[in-house]
Amino acid sequence: MQALSALEPTQRIRPRDASNDRGASLRESLKQHGLWLPNQTATRRWPIGCVSLEITQRCNLDCTLCYLSEHSEAVGDIPLEELFRRIDMIGEWYGPNTDVQISGGEPTLRAQDDLFAIVEYIKQKGLRSSLFTNGIRATRALLQALAERGLTDVAFHVDITQERRGYDDEASLNAIRREYIERARGLGISVIFNTSICDENMSDVPMLARFFTKNNDVVRFASFQLQAATGRGVLRECASEINQPNIVKLIEEGAGTTLNFDALYGGNPKCNRYATAITVGRGESTRAHDLLHDGEFIARVMRETADVTIERGNPIKAVASVVRAILARPALTLAGVHALARLLWRMKFDAFRALRGVNKISFFIHNFMDASALEQERLDTCVFMAATQHGPMPMCEYNAIRDQLMLQTITLSNGDVWNPRGSRALKATDSATSEPAIVARVYPIKFLKGRSRQIAANLRRHANENKTA
Repeated sequence: MQALSALEPTQRIRPRDASNDRGASLRESLKQHGLWLPNQTATRRWPIGCVSLEITQRCNLDCTLCYLSEHSEAVGDIPLEELFRRIDMIGEWYGPNTDVQISGGEPTLRAQDDLFAIVEYIKQKGLRSSLFTNGIRATRALLQALAERGLTDVAFHVDITQERRGYDDEASLNAIRREYIERARGLGISVIFNTSICDENMSDVPMLARFFTKNNDVVRFASFQLQAATGRGVLRECASEINQPNIVKLIEEGAGTTLNFDALYGGNPKCNRYATAITVGRGESTRAHDLLHDGEFIARVMRETADVTIERGNPIKAVASVVRAILARPALTLAGVHALARLLWRMKFDAFRALRGVNKISFFIHNFMDASALEQERLDTCVFMAATQHGPMPMCEYNAIRDQLMLQTITLSNGDVWNPRGSRALKATDSATSEPAIVARVYPIKFLKGRSRQIAANLRRHANENKTA
């Protein structure tokens, strides 16, 4: 196989499948790598997990685990025309109801009219849109306006790696999380929280899982993303303890119940692990129970109702659509009665409390690859893609060659050529590298973050010391 580093961007794109079977090439890869199993959701319920659409490279934070490039702050925002073309491409490749992550950088730094137009266009194409934001500029008014235009989800990224002023640990950041929960309450959009996991906050995972469980009247999804050495972030070496099995145990500790993270696979389990709990009670009295305990039944439901569209943002309608699909299949209904009886037996007295109402929360573990240690098997079976001008490609691979794509010019429909660097002159040595030591000498410090900013600050300090010596 040709070395990854030797491939051109156009050679990295997974071939587009025929319109009547959009998951064919991914399915073949899953079969090739022994992952086409009865509990595999990829290409059964959806042809792809999600596609990230980066609408800006700018950000208003400087995270210690940032996946962006050393050049990101110095490039312009991709023109709307090109973003619309990429949205068209997503629809053509993967079909209706595909999840499109509106991300960056920080997407709320984009002009508000542009952001509105992007959400409206995604809805117009029959796709689902999620806003991936650090929340700083995501006011309730903005979220409400986006919801009215078709936004499906909002994913708030809050954790200690962002180094927000005045917040020294994950527990103190719960104040921000509560504020964001209230901003989104009642808007009809699903609320997700993303947390990057590193040495500093790994021990906080139980507390975070408990927090999300107690607030799952609004929070529907909690994603824990393991540290990876990619991008401009200053954190590089990852402790061996930061792995999926350990994070599973910590989530279970916080949720107060064992959870089946193997009931359903979404692509490659080396990359993604998923579990769901139902909860009874509110606040401090919330108790969680594993919804996917009967993995065999859950996998069967997934296979036999793969054609059912589940409405996100409305848990009652979502559950109702699945229940109707089960009841329409007598054999599945009988199996469902037995599975429900087993669940109620495991819940014991909480089964009576459930009569007053239940909620659901899902936990997700995403294990990104280091940029220098990509595995072909995981790229072949990836379900988390990034939209590029050449087509969708696996997100980890995109992160590894971000500059190679981000710094390319784009020809628009009228023949104009858009240059991401604009009028900012770069030295010749900077055209194809993200080495922080080189970048630190090219841009003004206002365009630097992560490692290159640290290097620039050290250079400035040494220069000042030499002047005074």
